[in-house]
Amino acid sequence: MKTDSDLSANETPDISGAEASSLGAEQYRKKMQRRKEVQEERLSQASSDKGLIIVHTGNGKGKTTAALGMVLRSLGHGYQVAIVQFIKGAWEPAEKAIFGRFSGQLEFHAMGEGFTWETQDRERDIEKARAAWSKGLEFIRNPDYKLVLLDEINVALKLGYLRVEEALAGLEQKPPQSHLILTGRGAPAELIARADLVTEMTLIKHPLREQGIKAQPGIEY
Repeated sequence: MKTDSDLSANETPDISGAEASSLGAEQYRKKMQRRKEVQEERLSQASSDKGLIIVHTGNGKGKTTAALGMVLRSLGHGYQVAIVQFIKGAWEPAEKAIFGRFSGQLEFHAMGEGFTWETQDRERDIEKARAAWSKGLEFIRNPDYKLVLLDEINVALKLGYLRVEEALAGLEQKPPQSHLILTGRGAPAELIARADLVTEMTLIKHPLREQGIKAQPGIEY
């Protein structure tokens, strides 16, 4: 079993509530001091600022919601931001109404027409996905945009509306200091390998599946 003294800068010592309650005040102080030292060492070894490629995927809810939190944070810093939604667009998402207040900083394009079982027209779905990709690529290439969110693009890749190789080539055109978020379940392995930060949302319980509760305004849309 590793002790605090065995930990490298890549391993932050953690402590559970039960363990913390069993320690004396001096032991706890020493443990937290070691944790602080490890964190400071890790930060001192970190590289300079770099634009990130971020992927939110998985079957759980919250992928777009988490990405929109980053959008709001970037707007708070005064950055220019662009959102392109690939599947959504058949309805007016509530977030579009809110973000409309940031019209001077934000470009918001909902370019889909709904999910495949709603549209039932694969060729048109491909056409819409390609139009969304073309619009997204404009923002990716533009250094004025600090953050670009390609919402549900992973679904378009999974369904074959866009080629993974084409998307990866587009990512390479991102300016060094710009951030890019790609959301949607089923992110391809090649995209995950290329990304700097990947989060997988895991579904544990869902109100529709377990209780028959329909989508709620303010939660799902």
